[in-house]
Amino acid sequence: MKRVKLKVLGISYSQTQSGAYALILVEENGERRVPIIIGGFEAQAIVIKLENLEPPRPLTHDLFRNFAVEFNITIIEVMIYKLEEGVFYSRLICNNGEKEISIDSRTSDAVALALRFGCPIYITEEILEKAGITVTTSETEAEAEGDSDSLYEAASSKYEAYSDEDLYKMIDEAVKTEDYERAASIRDEIEKRKKRKT
Repeated sequence: MKRVKLKVLGISYSQTQSGAYALILVEENGERRVPIIIGGFEAQAIVIKLENLEPPRPLTHDLFRNFAVEFNITIIEVMIYKLEEGVFYSRLICNNGEKEISIDSRTSDAVALALRFGCPIYITEEILEKAGITVTTSETEAEAEGDSDSLYEAASSKYEAYSDEDLYKMIDEAVKTEDYERAASIRDEIEKRKKRKT
């Protein structure tokens, strides 16, 4: 079974399901993307890690990682091995120093943990063929230039009126109050400004 390495491209609002998000994975050496519908909590857990936000208390996936590390368990890789009726199935391949163990996992949780353990994410070629979407060059260029919708579409013009100093204060406050979606939105506005300055 041929497998393909993926990386996390980002999160966007789901176009098909209200209140849901799309996790976008892209093949490491190619153009195909895999959109996976996930819930708000899972999206938040992934965005926090992608944005390098530090919550004041560990969230569930951080707690899982801390627990595993204390007992010398590491996740070696995540494998997306099945797609059935629109649902992706994943396994965490773990090692405790003595043996390798495979644990069933929801794909959203598996990706959130892969980001925390710094381990690779794989998918079978068969699933990638079935669920992968190839993005055209013009769409890729539009994303790079910021013309398309942001991967974190929560960022909006409502933060444009604030100064940089205000934004940094607001992001600190959002993290302290555990409003990570707002923190990610503010972070997006900061990133947009950095791109404009370069």
